[in-house]
Amino acid sequence: MPIEEHDLTHEPPDHTDAIHELKMTKAHFPPFEGYHEVHKEAHRIRENIETPSDNYIRECKTKRLTLKEELLQMILTKSA
Repeated sequence: MPIEEHDLTHEPPDHTDAIHELKMTKAHFPPFEGYHEVHKEAHRIRENIETPSDNYIRECKTKRLTLKEELLQMILTKSA
């Protein structure tokens, strides 16, 4: 079960500027930091550096989606 490429410079593309601004203005930006860690792990799985179980991959995808939702909520709150 492969993990697709979903880095934050490509997704969500219409909020790239807001993500950059949040990163620069917030000393601690947990959704971005957590997402970055999950993204690095997904890269290791894609490159076959790690070969986890399908259940673990599903957990990673769920974690990534949760972090992405938190990030989007921060962006929408900031824009309001």
